[in-house]
Amino acid sequence: MKFLVALFVAVLVEVVASCSCNNMKWATCDGDPCQCTLQFTKTYKQPIDCTKLIPKCFLMKAEMFLTRNNKSAKLLGGKPVETAFVDNDGIYDPECENDGRFKAIQCNGTEVCWCVNSAGVRRSDKGDKNIKCEPVETYWVRLELKHKDVAAPDDVAKWKTGIENALQERYKLDKKFVSEVQYDKAGRLLVVDVKKPIGSSDPDMSLMTYYMEKDVKVLPLFQNAQPFEVSVEGSKVSMENILVYYVDEVAPTFTMQRLTGGIIAVIVVVSLIVIAGLLVIFFIARRQKAQYSKAQPREMETMS
Repeated sequence: MKFLVALFVAVLVEVVASCSCNNMKWATCDGDPCQCTLQFTKTYKQPIDCTKLIPKCFLMKAEMFLTRNNKSAKLLGGKPVETAFVDNDGIYDPECENDGRFKAIQCNGTEVCWCVNSAGVRRSDKGDKNIKCEPVETYWVRLELKHKDVAAPDDVAKWKTGIENALQERYKLDKKFVSEVQYDKAGRLLVVDVKKPIGSSDPDMSLMTYYMEKDVKVLPLFQNAQPFEVSVEGSKVSMENILVYYVDEVAPTFTMQRLTGGIIAVIVVVSLIVIAGLLVIFFIARRQKAQYSKAQPREMETMS
């Protein structure tokens, strides 16, 4: 009898352990066959495919649900080209297509709307619901990674191999998409360019960048909480910071609204200084002209 009980417990533990989502620790999994979901609202759970990385749009919606309900989500080289931009807006509650891709227009439940790229990053000024947005693919991302202060080789070729292996093993990114790796040993800075052909929707760059930013800046989204590391010459090097630049197939349409308050304040101050300087020059010139006009009659009287 004890043997049968032990066998039943062992089988139960094995079934429970096998029904889990290795690629998403926020997922809830149950049933036979195993089905995993992410909670979007109190009444809706989104089914997900745990054999792949979960789409960023789905992850952001799940993260927003956790944040709203005071549940712990455990979140705490420069531009490659002039049109590259970073995600300065952070997380919002997005509208997703059925396959997990971002809808081109996002409004976040308000009357204020904006356009996003395929990575869900805002690429236009904010407007109203009449704003016109077309789907735009992000085809190039630049990763600026700063590794922790450990001894590391300066051989760029070995770093490129290590980066390619790490991105493929952890994020299922084919090595062919890593176009270039640069390394500054003194600054502990790695610059990694990941590109896909223009016009291609595969791979979805946001899968890698979202998981990777959480890996470096916060905590992994994977069930396995091992940190993101790059193996170089037998040593595993982990990262302490990351910055992601996005380059779209079509340039973004930001205007002055994209500038931060600090930058706008500097522009205003500089403009006022220039205007004040021009006014000083104008009044000095006017004063000198008046003095010259007064001096002329006196000279005429002296001559006469």
